[in-house]
Amino acid sequence: MLIQRANVYRLEPTPEQSSTFDQWAGACRAVYNLALEQRLTWGREHRLSYNQQQGEITGLRAEIDWVKAVPVHALQMAVRALDNAYQRFFSGLGEYPTPRKKFVNDSFTLPDPSYLDFRRLNKNRGAVKVPKVGWVKLIGYRPLGGELRSITISRKAGHWCVSIAWRKEVADPIPANLPSVGIDRGIAVFAALSNGAKIEPLNAFKTIRSKLEKAQQRLSRKQKFSANWKKQKAKITRLHRKAANARKDFLHKRSTEIAKSHGVVKIEKLQVKNMSASAQGSVESPGRNVKAKSGLNRSILDQGWSMFATMLRYKLGQRGGQLVEVDPRYTSQACAECGTIDRANRKDQATFECVACGHTDNADVNAARNIHQARSLAVEPPKRTLRRVGKRKQLSEAISVAA
Repeated sequence: MLIQRANVYRLEPTPEQSSTFDQWAGACRAVYNLALEQRLTWGREHRLSYNQQQGEITGLRAEIDWVKAVPVHALQMAVRALDNAYQRFFSGLGEYPTPRKKFVNDSFTLPDPSYLDFRRLNKNRGAVKVPKVGWVKLIGYRPLGGELRSITISRKAGHWCVSIAWRKEVADPIPANLPSVGIDRGIAVFAALSNGAKIEPLNAFKTIRSKLEKAQQRLSRKQKFSANWKKQKAKITRLHRKAANARKDFLHKRSTEIAKSHGVVKIEKLQVKNMSASAQGSVESPGRNVKAKSGLNRSILDQGWSMFATMLRYKLGQRGGQLVEVDPRYTSQACAECGTIDRANRKDQATFECVACGHTDNADVNAARNIHQARSLAVEPPKRTLRRVGKRKQLSEAISVAA
Protein backbone atom coordinates (compact mmCIF):
# COMPACT_ATOMS: atom_id res chain seq x y z
CA MET A 1 0.00 0.00 0.00
CA LEU A 2 1.39 3.40 -1.00
CA ILE A 3 0.70 6.21 1.46
CA GLN A 4 1.00 9.73 0.05
CA ARG A 5 0.62 12.71 2.36
CA ALA A 6 1.87 16.27 2.77
CA ASN A 7 3.07 18.22 5.81
CA VAL A 8 2.33 21.95 5.83
CA TYR A 9 4.57 24.46 7.59
CA ARG A 10 4.70 28.23 7.84
CA LEU A 11 7.88 29.68 6.36
CA GLU A 12 10.07 32.46 7.75
CA PRO A 13 11.82 33.72 4.61
CA THR A 14 14.19 36.67 4.55
CA PRO A 15 13.02 39.78 2.63
CA GLU A 16 15.15 38.68 -0.34
CA GLN A 17 13.70 35.17 -0.28
CA SER A 18 10.16 36.51 0.01
CA SER A 19 10.73 38.79 -2.99
CA THR A 20 12.02 35.82 -5.01
CA PHE A 21 8.96 33.73 -4.09
CA ASP A 22 6.72 36.62 -5.18
CA GLN A 23 8.46 36.81 -8.58
CA TRP A 24 8.34 33.06 -9.12
CA ALA A 25 4.66 32.84 -8.21
CA GLY A 26 3.92 35.69 -10.64
CA ALA A 27 5.81 34.02 -13.46
CA CYS A 28 4.08 30.66 -12.91
CA ARG A 29 0.73 32.42 -12.79
CA ALA A 30 1.50 34.19 -16.10
CA VAL A 31 2.51 30.93 -17.79
CA TYR A 32 -0.64 29.22 -16.52
CA ASN A 33 -2.86 32.02 -17.83
CA LEU A 34 -1.13 32.12 -21.22
CA ALA A 35 -1.40 28.35 -21.60
CA LEU A 36 -5.09 28.63 -20.72
CA GLU A 37 -5.59 31.38 -23.30
CA GLN A 38 -3.79 29.26 -25.88
CA ARG A 39 -6.12 26.32 -25.24
CA LEU A 40 -9.22 28.49 -25.24
CA THR A 41 -8.40 30.00 -28.61
CA TRP A 42 -6.59 27.24 -30.50
CA GLY A 43 -6.91 24.14 -28.37
CA ARG A 44 -9.63 22.15 -30.15
CA GLU A 45 -8.33 22.55 -33.69
CA HIS A 46 -4.73 21.77 -32.79
CA ARG A 47 -5.50 19.29 -29.97
CA LEU A 48 -3.06 20.89 -27.55
CA SER A 49 -1.66 18.64 -24.84
CA TYR A 50 0.60 19.06 -21.83
CA ASN A 51 3.62 17.75 -23.75
CA GLN A 52 3.13 20.29 -26.53
CA GLN A 53 2.72 23.26 -24.21
CA GLN A 54 5.50 22.41 -21.78
CA GLY A 55 7.84 21.94 -24.75
CA GLU A 56 7.41 25.63 -25.56
CA ILE A 57 8.67 26.76 -22.15
CA THR A 58 12.31 26.49 -23.30
CA GLY A 59 11.71 29.06 -26.03
CA LEU A 60 9.79 31.26 -23.63
CA ARG A 61 12.69 31.28 -21.13
CA ALA A 62 15.17 32.11 -23.87
CA GLU A 63 13.26 35.28 -24.82
CA ILE A 64 12.08 36.65 -21.46
CA ASP A 65 14.50 37.23 -18.57
CA TRP A 66 11.96 37.24 -15.71
CA VAL A 67 10.66 33.87 -16.88
CA LYS A 68 14.20 32.50 -17.25
CA ALA A 69 14.89 33.38 -13.60
CA VAL A 70 12.33 30.81 -12.46
CA PRO A 71 13.26 27.10 -12.21
CA VAL A 72 12.02 25.36 -15.33
CA HIS A 73 10.31 22.62 -13.29
CA ALA A 74 8.10 25.20 -11.56
CA LEU A 75 6.94 26.54 -14.94
CA GLN A 76 6.30 23.02 -16.20
CA MET A 77 4.20 22.28 -13.12
CA ALA A 78 2.08 25.37 -13.84
CA VAL A 79 1.24 23.91 -17.27
CA ARG A 80 0.70 20.49 -15.64
CA ALA A 81 -1.76 22.08 -13.19
CA LEU A 82 -3.74 23.49 -16.13
CA ASP A 83 -3.78 20.09 -17.85
CA ASN A 84 -5.02 18.46 -14.64
CA ALA A 85 -7.75 21.09 -14.35
CA TYR A 86 -8.92 20.23 -17.87
CA GLN A 87 -8.88 16.52 -17.11
CA ARG A 88 -11.01 17.10 -14.01
CA PHE A 89 -13.45 19.26 -15.99
CA PHE A 90 -13.94 16.72 -18.77
CA SER A 91 -14.37 13.95 -16.17
CA GLY A 92 -17.12 15.94 -14.44
CA LEU A 93 -15.08 16.39 -11.25
CA GLY A 94 -14.49 20.13 -11.38
CA GLU A 95 -15.34 23.48 -12.93
CA TYR A 96 -13.91 24.79 -16.17
CA PRO A 97 -10.40 26.27 -15.61
CA THR A 98 -10.32 30.02 -14.98
CA PRO A 99 -7.39 32.48 -15.03
CA ARG A 100 -5.30 32.68 -11.89
CA LYS A 101 -5.25 35.96 -9.96
CA LYS A 102 -2.62 37.82 -7.98
CA PHE A 103 -2.99 37.59 -4.17
CA VAL A 104 -5.37 34.65 -4.71
CA ASN A 105 -3.25 32.12 -6.61
CA ASP A 106 0.27 32.92 -5.43
CA SER A 107 1.96 29.52 -5.48
CA PHE A 108 4.45 27.34 -7.33
CA THR A 109 5.54 23.69 -7.15
CA LEU A 110 9.03 22.20 -7.32
CA PRO A 111 8.72 18.48 -8.14
CA ASP A 112 12.33 17.26 -8.38
CA PRO A 113 13.43 15.77 -5.01
CA SER A 114 17.10 15.69 -6.10
CA TYR A 115 17.21 19.50 -5.70
CA LEU A 116 15.21 19.58 -2.46
CA ASP A 117 15.99 18.83 1.18
CA PHE A 118 14.41 19.12 4.61
CA ARG A 119 16.08 19.21 7.99
CA ARG A 120 15.58 20.05 11.64
CA LEU A 121 17.28 23.10 13.18
CA ASN A 122 16.04 22.82 16.77
CA LYS A 123 13.01 21.62 18.73
CA ASN A 124 10.45 23.92 17.06
CA ARG A 125 12.23 25.03 13.91
CA GLY A 126 13.24 23.44 10.65
CA ALA A 127 14.39 24.45 7.17
CA VAL A 128 13.64 23.47 3.61
CA LYS A 129 16.12 23.73 0.75
CA VAL A 130 14.84 25.52 -2.37
CA PRO A 131 16.79 25.62 -5.66
CA LYS A 132 18.42 29.02 -6.42
CA VAL A 133 17.31 30.27 -2.98
CA GLY A 134 18.99 28.03 -0.43
CA TRP A 135 17.73 27.07 3.01
CA VAL A 136 14.48 28.73 4.14
CA LYS A 137 13.52 28.56 7.81
CA LEU A 138 10.09 27.27 8.87
CA ILE A 139 7.99 27.11 12.03
CA GLY A 140 6.58 24.01 13.71
CA TYR A 141 8.94 21.25 12.68
CA ARG A 142 7.70 17.67 12.59
CA PRO A 143 9.38 14.84 10.69
CA LEU A 144 8.09 13.59 7.36
CA GLY A 145 6.42 10.21 7.33
CA GLY A 146 8.32 8.98 4.29
CA GLU A 147 10.44 9.94 1.28
CA LEU A 148 10.30 13.61 0.21
CA ARG A 149 8.75 13.95 -3.26
CA SER A 150 7.98 17.63 -3.94
CA ILE A 151 7.29 20.98 -2.33
CA THR A 152 4.63 23.60 -3.01
CA ILE A 153 5.18 27.13 -1.72
CA SER A 154 2.12 29.35 -1.48
CA ARG A 155 1.03 32.59 0.14
CA LYS A 156 -1.83 32.27 2.61
CA ALA A 157 -3.24 35.16 4.64
CA GLY A 158 -0.12 37.20 3.96
CA HIS A 159 2.34 34.47 5.00
CA TRP A 160 4.40 32.10 2.88
CA CYS A 161 3.73 28.42 3.61
CA VAL A 162 5.27 25.22 2.28
CA SER A 163 3.52 21.91 1.68
CA ILE A 164 6.06 19.08 1.60
CA ALA A 165 4.69 15.98 -0.13
CA TRP A 166 6.05 12.58 0.90
CA ARG A 167 5.24 8.96 0.24
CA LYS A 168 5.88 5.60 1.89
CA GLU A 169 5.31 1.97 0.97
CA VAL A 170 3.66 -0.01 3.79
CA ALA A 171 2.10 -3.45 4.09
CA ASP A 172 -1.55 -3.67 3.09
CA PRO A 173 -3.73 -3.15 6.18
CA ILE A 174 -5.63 -6.07 7.67
CA PRO A 175 -9.40 -5.66 7.09
CA ALA A 176 -10.85 -3.99 10.17
CA ASN A 177 -12.96 -6.24 12.36
CA LEU A 178 -14.93 -3.33 13.75
CA PRO A 179 -18.65 -2.49 13.70
CA SER A 180 -20.16 -0.58 10.79
CA VAL A 181 -22.10 2.65 11.18
CA GLY A 182 -24.27 5.01 9.17
CA ILE A 183 -23.82 8.78 9.39
CA ASP A 184 -26.33 11.49 8.56
CA ARG A 185 -24.67 14.87 8.04
CA GLY A 186 -26.65 17.98 8.89
CA ILE A 187 -26.56 21.55 10.15
CA ALA A 188 -28.30 21.56 13.54
CA VAL A 189 -26.45 18.30 14.24
CA PHE A 190 -23.19 18.00 12.34
CA ALA A 191 -23.28 14.19 12.30
CA ALA A 192 -25.81 11.74 13.69
CA LEU A 193 -24.65 8.13 13.95
CA SER A 194 -26.89 5.10 13.55
CA ASN A 195 -25.84 3.93 17.04
CA GLY A 196 -27.53 7.00 18.54
CA ALA A 197 -24.47 9.20 19.03
CA LYS A 198 -24.54 12.80 17.82
CA ILE A 199 -21.75 15.26 17.03
CA GLU A 200 -22.56 18.91 17.60
CA PRO A 201 -21.47 21.38 14.88
CA LEU A 202 -18.55 23.77 15.27
CA ASN A 203 -19.97 26.57 13.07
CA ALA A 204 -16.54 28.12 12.57
CA PHE A 205 -17.75 30.86 10.23
CA LYS A 206 -20.49 31.88 12.67
CA THR A 207 -17.87 32.70 15.30
CA ILE A 208 -16.15 35.27 13.06
CA ARG A 209 -19.19 36.64 11.24
CA SER A 210 -19.74 39.75 13.36
CA LYS A 211 -16.03 40.67 13.23
CA LEU A 212 -15.99 39.99 9.51
CA GLU A 213 -18.95 42.28 8.84
CA LYS A 214 -17.28 45.16 10.72
CA ALA A 215 -13.99 44.55 8.93
CA GLN A 216 -15.70 44.54 5.53
CA GLN A 217 -17.49 47.79 6.36
CA ARG A 218 -14.16 49.44 7.18
CA LEU A 219 -12.71 48.09 3.92
CA SER A 220 -15.55 49.63 1.88
CA ARG A 221 -14.65 53.11 3.22
CA LYS A 222 -11.02 52.94 2.13
CA GLN A 223 -9.57 53.82 -1.27
CA LYS A 224 -9.08 50.66 -3.28
CA PHE A 225 -5.48 49.37 -3.46
CA SER A 226 -4.23 52.05 -1.05
CA ALA A 227 -1.86 51.05 1.79
CA ASN A 228 -4.67 51.13 4.37
CA TRP A 229 -6.94 49.17 2.03
CA LYS A 230 -4.31 46.43 1.76
CA LYS A 231 -3.88 46.30 5.55
CA GLN A 232 -7.62 45.96 6.06
CA LYS A 233 -7.82 43.34 3.30
CA ALA A 234 -5.14 41.35 5.12
CA LYS A 235 -7.19 41.46 8.34
CA ILE A 236 -10.20 40.03 6.51
CA THR A 237 -8.04 37.29 5.01
CA ARG A 238 -6.73 36.36 8.46
CA LEU A 239 -10.27 36.09 9.81
CA HIS A 240 -11.22 33.69 7.00
CA ARG A 241 -8.03 31.73 7.59
CA LYS A 242 -8.79 31.45 11.31
CA ALA A 243 -12.22 29.95 10.60
CA ALA A 244 -10.79 27.58 7.98
CA ASN A 245 -8.10 26.32 10.37
CA ALA A 246 -10.63 25.78 13.16
CA ARG A 247 -12.94 23.87 10.80
CA LYS A 248 -10.12 21.69 9.50
CA ASP A 249 -8.95 20.87 13.03
CA PHE A 250 -12.51 19.93 14.05
CA LEU A 251 -13.00 17.69 11.02
CA HIS A 252 -9.66 15.95 11.53
CA LYS A 253 -10.45 15.13 15.15
CA ARG A 254 -14.00 13.86 14.50
CA SER A 255 -13.01 11.82 11.43
CA THR A 256 -10.12 10.20 13.30
CA GLU A 257 -12.41 9.19 16.17
CA ILE A 258 -14.87 7.55 13.78
CA ALA A 259 -12.17 5.83 11.68
CA LYS A 260 -10.55 4.31 14.78
CA SER A 261 -13.79 2.79 16.07
CA HIS A 262 -15.55 1.59 12.88
CA GLY A 263 -14.67 -0.71 9.98
CA VAL A 264 -17.31 0.40 7.45
CA VAL A 265 -18.85 3.87 7.43
CA LYS A 266 -21.85 4.67 5.25
CA ILE A 267 -22.75 8.23 4.30
CA GLU A 268 -25.07 9.90 1.82
CA LYS A 269 -23.68 10.88 -1.58
CA LEU A 270 -24.48 14.58 -1.33
CA GLN A 271 -24.23 17.07 -4.21
CA VAL A 272 -23.07 19.95 -2.03
CA LYS A 273 -22.66 22.31 -4.97
CA ASN A 274 -26.31 21.85 -6.00
CA MET A 275 -27.53 22.05 -2.41
CA SER A 276 -25.75 25.37 -1.86
CA ALA A 277 -26.68 26.96 -5.20
CA SER A 278 -28.07 30.49 -5.09
CA ALA A 279 -31.83 31.03 -5.22
CA GLN A 280 -31.51 34.55 -6.67
CA GLY A 281 -32.66 33.54 -10.14
CA SER A 282 -32.68 36.05 -13.01
CA VAL A 283 -34.42 39.29 -13.98
CA GLU A 284 -37.01 37.35 -15.99
CA SER A 285 -37.48 34.71 -13.31
CA PRO A 286 -36.49 36.07 -9.88
CA GLY A 287 -36.01 33.61 -7.03
CA ARG A 288 -38.00 33.33 -3.83
CA ASN A 289 -36.83 33.39 -0.21
CA VAL A 290 -33.39 34.47 -1.41
CA LYS A 291 -32.23 35.74 1.98
CA ALA A 292 -33.28 32.56 3.80
CA LYS A 293 -31.63 30.38 1.15
CA SER A 294 -28.47 32.45 1.38
CA GLY A 295 -28.30 31.80 5.12
CA LEU A 296 -28.87 28.08 4.54
CA ASN A 297 -26.14 27.97 1.90
CA ARG A 298 -23.73 29.67 4.29
CA SER A 299 -24.53 27.13 7.01
CA ILE A 300 -24.09 24.18 4.62
CA LEU A 301 -20.69 25.37 3.42
CA ASP A 302 -19.61 26.09 6.99
CA GLN A 303 -19.91 22.40 7.91
CA GLY A 304 -17.27 21.10 5.48
CA TRP A 305 -19.21 17.95 4.49
CA SER A 306 -17.04 17.13 1.47
CA MET A 307 -13.79 17.57 3.39
CA PHE A 308 -15.18 15.36 6.15
CA ALA A 309 -15.92 12.60 3.61
CA THR A 310 -12.43 12.91 2.10
CA MET A 311 -10.80 12.57 5.51
CA LEU A 312 -12.94 9.57 6.41
CA ARG A 313 -12.06 7.86 3.13
CA TYR A 314 -8.29 7.93 3.50
CA LYS A 315 -8.25 7.39 7.28
CA LEU A 316 -10.48 4.35 7.00
CA GLY A 317 -8.44 3.06 4.05
CA GLN A 318 -5.14 3.10 5.92
CA ARG A 319 -6.76 1.20 8.80
CA GLY A 320 -8.36 -1.46 6.65
CA GLY A 321 -11.81 0.13 6.71
CA GLN A 322 -14.07 1.41 3.95
CA LEU A 323 -16.22 4.44 3.22
CA VAL A 324 -19.45 3.66 1.33
CA GLU A 325 -21.68 6.29 -0.29
CA VAL A 326 -25.40 5.52 -0.58
CA ASP A 327 -28.40 7.02 -2.32
CA PRO A 328 -29.70 9.91 -0.16
CA ARG A 329 -33.30 9.78 -1.42
CA TYR A 330 -36.00 9.39 1.24
CA THR A 331 -33.53 8.70 4.06
CA SER A 332 -35.15 11.47 6.13
CA GLN A 333 -38.76 10.40 5.35
CA ALA A 334 -38.50 6.61 5.67
CA CYS A 335 -39.10 4.75 8.93
CA ALA A 336 -36.04 2.77 10.03
CA GLU A 337 -38.32 0.15 11.66
CA CYS A 338 -41.03 -0.61 9.08
CA GLY A 339 -39.72 1.19 5.96
CA THR A 340 -42.79 3.38 5.43
CA ILE A 341 -41.98 6.50 3.38
CA ASP A 342 -44.14 9.50 4.15
CA ARG A 343 -43.41 13.21 4.45
CA ALA A 344 -45.69 13.31 7.46
CA ASN A 345 -43.24 11.09 9.36
CA ARG A 346 -40.97 14.10 9.89
CA LYS A 347 -42.87 16.15 12.45
CA ASP A 348 -40.19 18.85 12.72
CA GLN A 349 -36.47 19.26 12.39
CA ALA A 350 -35.65 17.02 15.36
CA THR A 351 -38.62 14.67 15.70
CA PHE A 352 -39.50 11.56 13.68
CA GLU A 353 -42.76 9.69 14.29
CA CYS A 354 -43.90 7.01 11.84
CA VAL A 355 -47.54 7.36 10.77
CA ALA A 356 -47.74 3.60 10.11
CA CYS A 357 -46.10 1.83 13.06
CA GLY A 358 -45.77 4.66 15.56
CA HIS A 359 -41.97 4.38 15.83
CA THR A 360 -40.43 7.54 17.33
CA ASP A 361 -36.82 8.64 17.28
CA ASN A 362 -34.56 11.62 16.72
CA ALA A 363 -35.01 12.52 13.05
CA ASP A 364 -31.27 12.59 12.34
CA VAL A 365 -30.61 9.28 14.08
CA ASN A 366 -33.49 7.67 12.17
CA ALA A 367 -31.97 8.94 8.91
CA ALA A 368 -28.56 7.56 9.95
CA ARG A 369 -30.15 4.14 10.53
CA ASN A 370 -31.68 4.25 7.03
CA ILE A 371 -28.26 5.12 5.60
CA HIS A 372 -26.71 2.23 7.52
CA GLN A 373 -29.22 -0.19 5.98
CA ALA A 374 -28.89 1.16 2.41
CA ARG A 375 -26.77 -0.26 -0.40
CA SER A 376 -23.81 1.48 -1.97
CA LEU A 377 -24.29 3.80 -4.92
CA ALA A 378 -21.99 4.21 -7.92
CA VAL A 379 -22.53 7.35 -9.99
CA GLU A 380 -20.61 8.05 -13.20
CA PRO A 381 -19.61 11.71 -13.57
CA PRO A 382 -20.92 13.50 -16.68
CA LYS A 383 -18.70 13.89 -19.72
CA ARG A 384 -18.20 17.41 -21.02
CA THR A 385 -16.98 18.87 -24.29
CA LEU A 386 -15.60 22.19 -25.42
CA ARG A 387 -15.52 23.80 -28.86
CA ARG A 388 -12.88 26.38 -29.75
CA VAL A 389 -11.20 26.96 -33.13
CA GLY A 390 -8.60 29.28 -34.56
CA LYS A 391 -4.97 29.65 -35.56
CA ARG A 392 -2.47 28.51 -32.99
CA LYS A 393 0.27 30.74 -31.55
CA GLN A 394 3.34 29.89 -29.52
CA LEU A 395 3.44 30.84 -25.83
CA SER A 396 6.37 33.18 -26.48
CA GLU A 397 4.36 35.06 -29.15
CA ALA A 398 1.33 35.27 -26.89
CA ILE A 399 3.30 36.65 -23.95
CA SER A 400 5.01 39.22 -26.22
CA VAL A 401 1.61 40.49 -27.33
CA ALA A 402 0.39 40.60 -23.71
CA ALA A 403 3.47 42.58 -22.67
